[in-house]
Amino acid sequence: MFGRKTKSTIDSLIGASTIITGNVHFKGGLRIDGCVKGDVIAEADEISMLVISEHARVEGEVRVAHLLVNGEIVGPVFSSELLELQPRARITGDVNYKALEMHGGAVVSGKLTHEVDEPILKLAVPILAANNT
Repeated sequence: MFGRKTKSTIDSLIGASTIITGNVHFKGGLRIDGCVKGDVIAEADEISMLVISEHARVEGEVRVAHLLVNGEIVGPVFSSELLELQPRARITGDVNYKALEMHGGAVVSGKLTHEVDEPILKLAVPILAANNT
C-alpha cells in the first residue's frame, strides 16, 4: 500500500530499566521499553520500524519509516511511512506523517502535518509546434 514493504521484526531492544543519554541511530527494527534522552533516528532510505512501548519515554527527535507509539515522546516526530498511535500514546511536539492510524485515548500536543509524495506531472497530449497552423 505504501510502495515499500514494512519490516515487522525487532532487531534491537532498549530494556525497561535502561536510560540512554545521547542519540540512537539504528537500522531495521528497534523497541524501546526504557528511556532515551536524545534523538532516535533510523537510517534514511531503509525499511525501519520503531516501537515505543507503554512505559517508554523518548526526549528528542524521532525519525523512522514505521512508528508504533504506546508510550511518550517529547520532541518532533517524522514518520515517512506509517504512524500508529495506540491508546496510551502521548506526543508533545510537531508530527509529520505519510499515513496515520490513531486509537481513542492517544494524545498529540503539537501540529499534525500530512506529508504527501510530490506528484509527477505528465502531459496527456503532445504540445504542438508553434509553426503548425
